[in-house]
Amino acid sequence: MKRFPIHFGLVLILVAGRAVAGDKPPEPAYFSWQVKDFAIDRPLGGRVGVAERGMAVASDGHRGNCLACHLLPISRDEVFGDLGPPLAGIASRQSVGAIRLHVVDQSYFNPETVMPGFYRRPEKLHRVAKAYRGRPFLSAQQIEDVVAWLATLK
Repeated sequence: MKRFPIHFGLVLILVAGRAVAGDKPPEPAYFSWQVKDFAIDRPLGGRVGVAERGMAVASDGHRGNCLACHLLPISRDEVFGDLGPPLAGIASRQSVGAIRLHVVDQSYFNPETVMPGFYRRPEKLHRVAKAYRGRPFLSAQQIEDVVAWLATLK
């Protein structure tokens, strides 16, 4: 009868424990999306956005950084840019699907835009920093969080 080393048995226990615990597989780097009538009607990857997290992403200079170009209705002392339109009341002017498309890839509305496409197909991006190659700038969850927050701005 062969004996297995104890470390082999421990590895089996850990693997089985992780499988039972239901660890989720990592999120894919990119989910496909479709535009119809200048809108992306379905949430990216079926994700559900959380408005509070969306406000955090939008105001974070290392993630959404919407403050660089847009006046936003946030109750903090922030420096706002005015290159883009003010976003107060955006949800009363645009559908959620249109808001999603604006955040994902503004070039559908204006091919000459300077606004970055936060969820463009990775192979369409050029001169991308190593840390961001092969993936969009924001994750599907972050996009849906920002969309959820913008949808509250009526």
